[in-house]
Amino acid sequence: MITVEALDLLATTVLLLNPAGRIEVANAASEDMFGRSRRHLLGQPAAALFERDAALEQSFRQACAGEMSDCRQFAMTRRGFDAIEVAVTSVALVNKPWAALIEVKDIEQRIIVDRTSRLVDEVETQHELLRNLAHEVKNPLGGLRGAAQLLEAELPDPALTEYTRVIISEADRLQALVDRLAAPQRMPVQWQAVNIHEICERVCALVRAEFREVAILRDYDASMPEFRADPSRLMQALLNVVRNAAQMLTQAVATRSPHITIRTRIARQVLLRHKQHRMAVVVAVIDNGPGVPDNLRDRIFHPLVTGRDGGTGLGLSLAQDFVQQHGGVIEFDSKPGHTEFRLMLPMEPL
Repeated sequence: MITVEALDLLATTVLLLNPAGRIEVANAASEDMFGRSRRHLLGQPAAALFERDAALEQSFRQACAGEMSDCRQFAMTRRGFDAIEVAVTSVALVNKPWAALIEVKDIEQRIIVDRTSRLVDEVETQHELLRNLAHEVKNPLGGLRGAAQLLEAELPDPALTEYTRVIISEADRLQALVDRLAAPQRMPVQWQAVNIHEICERVCALVRAEFREVAILRDYDASMPEFRADPSRLMQALLNVVRNAAQMLTQAVATRSPHITIRTRIARQVLLRHKQHRMAVVVAVIDNGPGVPDNLRDRIFHPLVTGRDGGTGLGLSLAQDFVQQHGGVIEFDSKPGHTEFRLMLPMEPL
């Protein structure tokens, strides 16, 4: 027997229709899919949720009339101002209180999730390799610096110390990079109650002080409760993502009125790192910059990969690492004028 409670546990959108094709039951995921409350969805013709499509409307009619058992199609719907492509499955129900079941899946979101999951696995492997490499480099690097200091003390001509100072300076720079690669990122997560908006406000203050030409906008869900997380790591992850957006905006001379929006939302029935979660915290960082270059899209979270002049390529990689330690993931989509990074973390109960 189909129950509304059971449907609310599903990550995909499910609608149950009466013989007239109107919605009698909508599960929790349908609110996220269509950007409307269930109260608003109930009683609406299911076909009205999608762009006009005669074939789709016919499938709904046939399913409600019991004339077909299963039909899979693609359609366009709207979430707010955004048009998204979805996969729609129409199923006729026999001897049930409803005439038909409609299942809707976001194709683009599934592609993003699959791409991000693949990236996460790649990044974890690369981080481990880099940490091992950092430990191997550390000892000879210290020896190089020490030898340069001894040589500097023995040089007869003080003018020659310019060269040893270059060696020492570059050795220090490499040492700092090695320390960041071998940072103790695997220390235990310090779980405690976190107010995500307090973290967002601290990040806003830091970024605003550094990038005064970039406007920081807020779009918070005031109803979001506290949840369990490591506040220092979560703040560092969010700061890295927001600073990266601000740096891209300040380097893109063609961007007019550069701005970043920080948006908080609660997502329901979310699949994070191959595990289903009833609720998740979603912090989106949205900018109006030039977008992620095509040649970096599949490597954006890889360590030492950067699209900025003077960048180290560690900021986003470290942010992804910290979010993964919470059981979450950072995903993104980007086009010129709209880049959105989403920090998604399980909402662990207090």
